[in-house]
Amino acid sequence: MTAPTVLRFGVFFQGVNFSTVWSDPASGSQIDFESFRRVAQTAERGLFSAFFLGEGLRLREHLGQLHQLDVAGRPDAQTQLAALAAVTSRIGLVATQNTTYNDPFDLAHRLNSLDLLSGGRAAWNIVTTDNAWTGENFRRGGYLDHADRYTHAEAVVVAAKALWDAWDDEIADATDAAAWSRPGRGTGTAEARTGHYTAQAVSRLPRSPQGHPVLFQAGDSPDGRDFAARQADVIFSAHSAFDDASAFAADIRQRTLRAGRPADDLKIFPGQEFVIADTDAEAEEKARWLRRAQISPQTAIAFIENIWGTDLSALDPDGPLPSFDPVQETTGETRGTAFRAAQAKTTADAWRARSEAEGLSIRELVIALNSTRGFVGSAGSVAATLQRYADAGIVDGFNITPWLIPSGLDDIVDLLVPELQERGIYPTEYAGSTLRENLGLRAPLTRRERAAQSA
Repeated sequence: MTAPTVLRFGVFFQGVNFSTVWSDPASGSQIDFESFRRVAQTAERGLFSAFFLGEGLRLREHLGQLHQLDVAGRPDAQTQLAALAAVTSRIGLVATQNTTYNDPFDLAHRLNSLDLLSGGRAAWNIVTTDNAWTGENFRRGGYLDHADRYTHAEAVVVAAKALWDAWDDEIADATDAAAWSRPGRGTGTAEARTGHYTAQAVSRLPRSPQGHPVLFQAGDSPDGRDFAARQADVIFSAHSAFDDASAFAADIRQRTLRAGRPADDLKIFPGQEFVIADTDAEAEEKARWLRRAQISPQTAIAFIENIWGTDLSALDPDGPLPSFDPVQETTGETRGTAFRAAQAKTTADAWRARSEAEGLSIRELVIALNSTRGFVGSAGSVAATLQRYADAGIVDGFNITPWLIPSGLDDIVDLLVPELQERGIYPTEYAGSTLRENLGLRAPLTRRERAAQSA
C-alpha cells in the first residue's frame, strides 16, 4: 500500500479580495509591517512551507471609480519579503511578479538577491497580464494579445533561468574576483529575446543554496497548465473539492510527463479557506457568520454591478435581482481576473434563474456563489477530510487564505496542525533550510537537464 502524502501548507496573504473581513475590529492594516510579520511568524510556527504575497500593478476600479470595498494598495512584494526574511528563518517567501511589465534580467537579479539574502527561501509566482488598462501604468504601455501571454511569459522565464545558471558551478565564493572574472569561467552571458525585449546580461550574483528561486504558477487554461508543466515547480489551483482535485491532478501529471518530467515533479497546491471551531456545529455557525461578514450589503450590490455594468445602488440587497438586462456584453479587466471576460447576459440569466428557483435575494445569491470553497468543522473533522486527500495523493498541500488578518492562522496552527501531525500527514519539523527542501522538490530543472547532458 502506498504511504499517504505528507501535506504541506502555504499561506496566501491576498491583496485585492473580499474574502478577507476588512470590517472586523480585529482586522489589521495592509500597510503596517506588523500585520505581515505576525502572519509570517505564525505560519512558520506552524511549519508552513511558504508565505505567498499577492500583488497587483494597478488599483482596482469599479464602474470607472476606485473600488472602495477593498484594500487600496500596499508596499512592493519583494520589499516586504526582504524585510520578512530578517524575522523568519525557514518559511519560503513567494513574490508575485509580472512577466509583461518587468524586464527579464532586472527581475531575475532582484529575485536572486532575495534568494541569497534569505538563504535560499525565495520563490517567484509567475503571472501574466495582457490588458491595456494595466499597461497604462507603465512607460512601454500597451498589452499582449491574449493568445500570446504565455509565449511571452515563457521567454521571460527561460531568460531568468539562463541568468541564474550563468554563474560557474565551481565558483562558490563571490568575493574571489580572480576566479569569476576569468575568460571562459565565472559568469556567462544570458540572452533574452521576446516580443517586447531583446537584451543581454552577465550574472552579477552566484546561486543561492537552493540553486535558484522556486517557480510557482497559477494559470488554469490549457496553455497555462502546459506552461506550468514545462517551467514551474508548483502549480496553484482553484480545484479543491475532492473529485475536482483528483481530475486536476490526473491532468497535470499527464502534462508533466509529456513535458519530459517525472509525474510528481510539479507540486499541486489548491487554494483553500479553513473555518475551525471546537465542534462541527460551532464551526458551521461560525461559517454562516463569516459568509455574511465577507458579503456585506454593499459588497453584494457591487458584485452584481460588475455583471450589469451600471450603478445599482438604489436596489435593496435583500430584494430580487434586476429584471432588466445588463448594459454590457462582457465584463472588463478593472476588478481583476475573477471578474474578467464574463458573458454578461448569459451570467445574469443564470443568476436570475437560480434566484427564482431557490428564492434568493441579491445578497443571498452572492453569498451562495462564493460559499463553495472552504473546509468547515472541528480540527478533528477537518483533519479527517484532509486524510482522504493525503491517502489519495491528489494534492501536495494547500495554499490557505486566512479570512482575517493577522490572526486568521491561529486556529489552524494551534488546533489543526497537531491533529494532522498525529495522523502522520503533516511535517513535525522543517526538512531543511531552503524552500526547495521544505517543499520536497528536486534540484532546479535546468540543473538536472545540464547534468543529464554531461553524463
